[in-house]
Amino acid sequence: MLWKAIGAARDLARAHEIAAVLIRYGFGDLVRRVGMSDALERAGKVLHWRQPAELARLEPPARVRRALEELGPTFVKLGQILATRVDLFPPDWIAEFGKLQDAAPAVPFAELRAQLAEDLGEAPETAFAGLDTTPLAAASLAQVHRARLADGRAVVLKVRRPGIRPTVEADLHLLARLAELIEAEAPELRRYRPREVVREFTLSLRREMDFAAECRNAARVTAHFAGVPYVLIPEVHWQWSGERVNVQEYVDGIAGHDLAAVDAAGLDRKLLARRGAAAVLKMMLEDGFFHADPHPGNVFYLAGNRLAFIDFGMVGRLSEGRRFEVAQLLEGLVSADAEAVADILLEWHDDRAAEADPERLRHEIDRFVDQYKGVPLGRLDLGAMLSDLLMILREHGVALPPDLALLIKAFITLEGLGRQLDPEFDMAAEAAPFLRRVLLAHHAPAAVARRSWRSLTAALALAGDLPQDLGRLLRAARRGRLQLQVDVVSLRRISDQLDRAASRMTMGIITAALIIGSAIVISVVRDPALAGLRTFGLIGFLAAVIGGLWVLVSIWRSGRG
Repeated sequence: MLWKAIGAARDLARAHEIAAVLIRYGFGDLVRRVGMSDALERAGKVLHWRQPAELARLEPPARVRRALEELGPTFVKLGQILATRVDLFPPDWIAEFGKLQDAAPAVPFAELRAQLAEDLGEAPETAFAGLDTTPLAAASLAQVHRARLADGRAVVLKVRRPGIRPTVEADLHLLARLAELIEAEAPELRRYRPREVVREFTLSLRREMDFAAECRNAARVTAHFAGVPYVLIPEVHWQWSGERVNVQEYVDGIAGHDLAAVDAAGLDRKLLARRGAAAVLKMMLEDGFFHADPHPGNVFYLAGNRLAFIDFGMVGRLSEGRRFEVAQLLEGLVSADAEAVADILLEWHDDRAAEADPERLRHEIDRFVDQYKGVPLGRLDLGAMLSDLLMILREHGVALPPDLALLIKAFITLEGLGRQLDPEFDMAAEAAPFLRRVLLAHHAPAAVARRSWRSLTAALALAGDLPQDLGRLLRAARRGRLQLQVDVVSLRRISDQLDRAASRMTMGIITAALIIGSAIVISVVRDPALAGLRTFGLIGFLAAVIGGLWVLVSIWRSGRG
C-alpha cells in the first residue's frame, strides 16, 4: 500500500493534522501524490482542500516556514536543521528557516517539580539556596530557571519538558515514513535528499534531548580553551546534571545582538570581532569540534572584551583529514586556485546521490574563482564567496556531507556576526593564519610519519588476512556457492514494467476467450434440457466484464504513475 507509513492507528490523528496543515498552506498536491489523502479518507478523516487567500499570496519559503511553525516543536527543530543545509537550499529559503523561533508557552513550575526532584536526587529547595520559579526562557524541549548555590554563585537550570520524548519520537517516526514516500513519489524533490535530512535531523534531535551530552560538549570545549583567557564557557555542575536537567554557571553579560549596550559598556567592537572569529576558527580548524550555531543569541560579551559561548546542544565534528580538506578549499578560494577548489568539491561529491558533470563543474568553478584573481586579501568577502560557490553546487545537484554543510553555515554565520560588530571585519585575513597552520601541520614530519604508520599497519593486516580470504573464496567456488550479483536499477524498472504489461496482456487474452466462449455457448445451445449451459455463458460474460474493467483500471493507474 502506498501510504503504509500510517497503517498504525496511533499515527492517524497526527498524520491527519500534518496533512491538513500542508493543504492549508498550499501543498495539497504533495499530500495527494504521496497517498496521504486516500489513506486518511479510508480511515474516515475528511480533508478540506481550501486554502485561505492570504496564505496563497505568500512565497513558497514563507509558506513552508509558517507550516513548520504550526506543526509544532519537532517541525520547528527540523526547520532549524534545514537552515544549516546551505548546500541544498538557496538564500531566500535559508533566511526563512532562520526566522523559526524555538519558543513555547512555559510549563508551570509545579508540573516540573516532581521530575526535577527525581533528577536532582533531592527537593529543588534543598539543592539550591534560591530558585526562581518564573522561567528566564521557554523553548519546545526545555525551559530555563535561574537559581543560586549555597555559596552564593548564580546558576541556571535547563529542565526538559515532562513527557516530551514520546511526542518527539512519534513525530520522528512519521517524518521518516513521509521522507521515504516523498523520495519515491515526488522525483523533483529528491534533490533535497529528504531521507538524508530526516536521518540527520533525527540523530541531532535525539542528541539535543540528552542534556548530559550537551554538558559533555561544553566540558570538551572548556578543555580546548583552557589557555585562552578571553573566552568563557559556562561551568557545568555535574552533581546535579543529567539527561533531563543541565545545571551550569549563569553568564551575566551583554547579549550578542545588543550593540547599543556594547557601546555603552565601552567595549572594543573590533577586538571582540577578531577574538570571536579566532575562537570559532580555533574550534573548527584546530580542535575539530565546534559550536555549530554561533548566532548572536548564543554569544555574550563580558567586561575586558571577553566573550562567552552558551548552548552546546548543536555541535559539529571534523576529522583531521576533513580539516585539511577544508583548509585546502578555503586556501584555494583565497589564493584563486580553481584547480584545488574543484578537486576538493569533486572529492566531496557523492556520485550515488547526484549526477553532476565533472567537466562542467570544473569549468564553472574555474570561471568563478578567476574573477577573484588579483583582488587584495582585505577586499575578499569570504562569506559571499562561499554563498556563491554553494549556488553553483546546487545548480549541479551536488550536496555536501552533513558535517561540511554545518561547518559552512557556521562559517557564514560567524562572518555575519563579525560584520555586525565591525563593518570592516575581514574574515579572510582572520582565517589565513589558521589555514596555514592546518596545512603545515598536515605536512609536518610527525603527521606524515603517523599517517604512513597507519597505512602500513592497515596494509600488513590486509596481507595477513589474504590467505584466509583466498581460501574461503576458493572453497565457495568449489562448492558452487560463489555468486556474482549485479543490481542495475534501470533494468529492474524495465523488468517490472514488462511484468505488468505481461499480466495485462494475459488478462486481456483470458477476457477475450471468455467473451468468445460465452457467445458460442449461448448461441449454440437450443435444447431445453441443456438450458443450464446458458447460465454458464452469462457467468462467462460477467467474468469478462470484470476482467476488462481490471485491465482498464490497471492501464489508468499505470498512466498516472
